[in-house]
Amino acid sequence: MPRLSTALPLLAALTAPLPALSDGLDPSDWDSVLEQAQGQTVYWHAWGGSTATNDFIAWIGEQAAKQGVTLEHVKLSDTADAVTRVLNEKQAGRDDDSAVDMIWINGPNFAAMKEADLLFGPFAEQLPNWQYVDTEGKTVQSDFTVPTEGYESPWAMAQVVYMYDTADMEPQPSAEAILKWAQANPGRFTYPQPPDFLGSTFLKQTLIELTDNSDVLSGSADEADYAAVTAPLWEYLDALTPVLWRSGSAYPATGPAQLQLMADNEIDLAISFSPGEASTAIANNQLRDTVRTFVLENGTLGNASYVAIPYNSGSKAGAMVVANTLLSPEAQARAQDPAILGYGTVLSMDKLSPEERETFDALELGIATLTPAELGSAQPEPHPSWMSRVTEDWTRRYGAGQ
Repeated sequence: MPRLSTALPLLAALTAPLPALSDGLDPSDWDSVLEQAQGQTVYWHAWGGSTATNDFIAWIGEQAAKQGVTLEHVKLSDTADAVTRVLNEKQAGRDDDSAVDMIWINGPNFAAMKEADLLFGPFAEQLPNWQYVDTEGKTVQSDFTVPTEGYESPWAMAQVVYMYDTADMEPQPSAEAILKWAQANPGRFTYPQPPDFLGSTFLKQTLIELTDNSDVLSGSADEADYAAVTAPLWEYLDALTPVLWRSGSAYPATGPAQLQLMADNEIDLAISFSPGEASTAIANNQLRDTVRTFVLENGTLGNASYVAIPYNSGSKAGAMVVANTLLSPEAQARAQDPAILGYGTVLSMDKLSPEERETFDALELGIATLTPAELGSAQPEPHPSWMSRVTEDWTRRYGAGQ
């Protein structure tokens, strides 16, 4: 899933409202959208750290081309780079023809762009394929507690799982159990270095697990007793860090780098935000076939990946065509196929035709993929401010130059 950094504080300085819809675009008039999209090039700024993800985006580009739209994947290591670019364009008065036409986004980056009026919309719920979206069973209309209000369109569901090698260990039921296992097996666990999104997710997941009152996390960190709420997390990490891979002196930079450590048998346990990632890696001969996944007894974090369109994109119609293509049953089934991506779908099976449901039913989820029943209910994401503050504190306590 997306490797997104924390939001940019500079965005808070932008307060002048911008018109949401422009260029004569009416997302509900799809024929007009398709007409205006003809010949447009959409620069989709999206995480580029996975070959499987890049191949899927290339396939989406092929589908968009059939509708008269050229898709260019601008590969990111940090979503904040795209946010910064739009911010700089606004400050320079470049209110049209942005270098960024669409962003793979969620969490703090979306919250910051939405508050600063840097997004085009609302458009998502007027897309033709929105009719298939599961708005009741999945969290697709709020993003880290922030209402999306049609300013971003969901395209993949994610939930935290832990990948482990059954040849070396058993599933662990809790964060405390993981700590005890790590202490008994020093050097065999690590997580990506925050602010990498997956590393920050590990911090949030552990905070939720350890706090006495997880409800406080749904509100702003600035309005809570931050020190008291996070104290158990820092106590936990003080105990865990010395027994991590390389004694916590270094961390894998990304999720794929962490996966490579498992492939090289340097670690036995790794965090993932994609329940199908292990099965996909096994199918691609990246991981041994003894790898499986588990979730914690109290559940694990879940969220959606979205795409959003900057207010100053010069290819808004084309971007909506791409967003709609991502929501098509064909694209969603392809993304869920563990041989392709193994991402969870945002669609409701009850809203699909029998033929479309059969495509999903025929998917072999893979030997390491938990069933929906085994995954259980996903825990909600905390307010974006928790991710920002916890990541900053982690860097100060455990990051480079500690």
